[in-house]
Amino acid sequence: MTSGELQQINKVKGKTRFRTSPHFFVSYPPPSSSPTPLHASSARLPRATNVSSSSATVIGRHVRSSYKHLQGDVRRRKLFSYQKFFLRIGKEGKVNGTKSEDDPYSILEIKSVDVGVVAIRGLSSNHYLAIRKNGVLYGAREYGPDCRLIERIEENKYNTYASAEWLNKDKRMFVGLNAKGKPMKGKKTRRKNTATHFLPIVVQPR
Repeated sequence: MTSGELQQINKVKGKTRFRTSPHFFVSYPPPSSSPTPLHASSARLPRATNVSSSSATVIGRHVRSSYKHLQGDVRRRKLFSYQKFFLRIGKEGKVNGTKSEDDPYSILEIKSVDVGVVAIRGLSSNHYLAIRKNGVLYGAREYGPDCRLIERIEENKYNTYASAEWLNKDKRMFVGLNAKGKPMKGKKTRRKNTATHFLPIVVQPR
């Protein structure tokens, strides 16, 4: 701009005007306040923390995390029935109830094998608590489908154990002991029947 030109700076609606002659104006937009965006290849996202390498990541929607951390949990318990019996699995796999608090065959190992599903093994007999397709309760030498039991806490704080594999007329069959401590046939059991309710009692290590 020469010394002969009149320099006048006016700000009109956020724009700067330079008057170069009596008849012409040159307008320039105001400088942007936003920083120059980074090139996509140079931008870095924050590093995620507390995320398992096996977890799926989906942006914009919720994804349920893996339940693998629930599997393998092992508890040593006695199952005390609402009928005042300790559930036992005998040496030959016979299942019944006992009043004795010192019966070694009533010490059980409860292991989570899936979400809400457990396997129950007698520590002394090394047999698994199982329910056959016909509803018969027994002790199995080997772990199999009959041994998968759905564990549920009922409203009275007792637990029930139902076959995860077999149904009777679309209804669950439960582990149960009658008033004499004898095993009930699954087809005659119901969730609300207290004969199928058990209180897990922690076994203290000796």
